[in-house]
Amino acid sequence: MPAPAKGPRLGGGPAHERLMLNNLAAALFEHKRITTTVTKAKRLRPVAERLITFAKRGDLASRRRVQAAISARTNTNKGIIHELFTEIAPQLANREGGYTRITKIGNRKGDNAPMAVIELVLEPVSPKQAVVAEATKAAERAAAPKAEPVVEAEVEETAAAEAPAEAEVEETAAAEAEVAAEETEAPAAEAEAKDDDAK
Repeated sequence: MPAPAKGPRLGGGPAHERLMLNNLAAALFEHKRITTTVTKAKRLRPVAERLITFAKRGDLASRRRVQAAISARTNTNKGIIHELFTEIAPQLANREGGYTRITKIGNRKGDNAPMAVIELVLEPVSPKQAVVAEATKAAERAAAPKAEPVVEAEVEETAAAEAPAEAEVEETAAAEAEVAAEETEAPAAEAEAKDDDAK
């Protein structure tokens, strides 16, 4: 018998193991949580999550693959498949994996086997990445207004620096105008003085 890919065999052969895990998956989808041994729960998790991934796709090929895994010979299993595609998959549509949760509950009374509860995680997802993205955007928004006043302050400083230069230019122009006026007034005053002397 070939060695299994993950962990020890759960008794019997590979076909028996596959049927046992598929039946556990059907029970999980029907009841939303089941109590089993820790080993079976760990082996059930990838099987159940793969079937949920097919259900999230929702197309005919995916439905047939799930029906092949969960034997749909009885009306009960057909109802379970319908529930998986119509109720469970839409609830897990926003979740990108991690559809099941395993909680250890102690040892079984008879043979002291470690037991666990495996359940579907149907709570609404609170994605940490979305929160981080919002915080990053908020930080960028908070940083952006700070950058704009600095630019405005630089413009104001530049304008303030240019204002005295303009004032100096205006003062220089006014002084030159006064000098030019005095120069034109001085020859006129001399001419008037000569005319007065001549009279």
